[in-house]
Amino acid sequence: MITMNNDSRPILRPLDFQPVLYQGQQMWFLRDPLQLSDRQLFLPEALGPLLTFLDGKRTRKEIHDAFCQLVGAALDSKITFEAIDQLDDAYLLENENTEQAKRALLAEYRSQPYRAPALAGNGYPSDPQELPEHLQSYAGGSQAMNWHGRGIVSPHIDLNRGGRVYSQVWRGAEAAILDADLVLILGTDHYGGLGTVTLTKQAYATPYGILPADEALVDKLAAALGAEAAFANELNHRQEHSVELSAVWLHHIFRQAGKEPCPMVPILVGSFQEFVVNGTKPAANDRLSAFIDVLQKETADRKVLAVASVDLAHVGPNFGDNFVMDQARREKLTKQDHELMTAAINGDAESWYSQIAAVGDRNRICGFAPTYLMLRYLGQTSGQQIAYDQCPADNQDSSLVSICGLLLD
Repeated sequence: MITMNNDSRPILRPLDFQPVLYQGQQMWFLRDPLQLSDRQLFLPEALGPLLTFLDGKRTRKEIHDAFCQLVGAALDSKITFEAIDQLDDAYLLENENTEQAKRALLAEYRSQPYRAPALAGNGYPSDPQELPEHLQSYAGGSQAMNWHGRGIVSPHIDLNRGGRVYSQVWRGAEAAILDADLVLILGTDHYGGLGTVTLTKQAYATPYGILPADEALVDKLAAALGAEAAFANELNHRQEHSVELSAVWLHHIFRQAGKEPCPMVPILVGSFQEFVVNGTKPAANDRLSAFIDVLQKETADRKVLAVASVDLAHVGPNFGDNFVMDQARREKLTKQDHELMTAAINGDAESWYSQIAAVGDRNRICGFAPTYLMLRYLGQTSGQQIAYDQCPADNQDSSLVSICGLLLD
């Protein structure tokens, strides 16, 4: 391990922060999305504000001084320094210590025969004999349709809340899935960078087996993006659920039909917030345009089904809003979501983008970037809304996540 000196300027990595009661104390559970360490780190609630100073602009002493000033007390520097050391030991800081851990984990990931399912046994059954019955339990009135289109929009929310919508859209797309010789799944990269598109050559596995990869296509797409950029965040694929949940439904359709699955290319797409803040548009981004151009060219003679594995709005107190989602707000959101879905059904990527950007993405559309790229890839479409739902996001039912199922011709 590399020892941190007092002149270093610590930077906290992107993490999940969850308030928990631990050993009778109110604490923050710091969860690393990459899971670089098997250690679980709990930080006393009183030390939570300390993390805001780990921005790479302050030395350890300056962090301590700023924290003391914030709390209005002359604390022992040992408190601050030990907390920073604990973060470093758990690979939660941006430094060479963490980079070494990332390189080791990436080498391990790439050495495996496939990308193992991260949610099996938790988000859905890991037993291939139990999985069909579990997925079919969400069917309700959903049924297969004689639809042979080019694109679908599916949720990536947990199955407990979104199962009905998943079932409706994937059953509706069954004929197109079985016709396809290539499936592209564009999922939200919840920990990706600004405007990133992240690839992997690893085939995704589900409890049913392995969905074949298309390494040749991935290589060509990587060349368009720049190989370093295309794989810079490849470790995000290990734990990211957005592609995985759609991959399970995709494999399920093939399995139920008794057909071997076609190749699937998983694509994680990061945030578009930079475009929104700067007032620029992704249509003017040369790297993204080159990616779309190559994807269109290399798949022009294939039967491709494109999937945007995305959720829509995240609103209410659970997401930082100062209002609850009462009936009036729910109705207003339904209208806003419908306008977005209309843009998607029409294949109007620029309308999809401008509607979200115009309000600063205040509804936190989790499928903002991947849906945009899929619409750019498909071009003008028609289609239909198969399902829509507003799922509870807190115990008081005052926050929600909206989701939908669309079929695009």
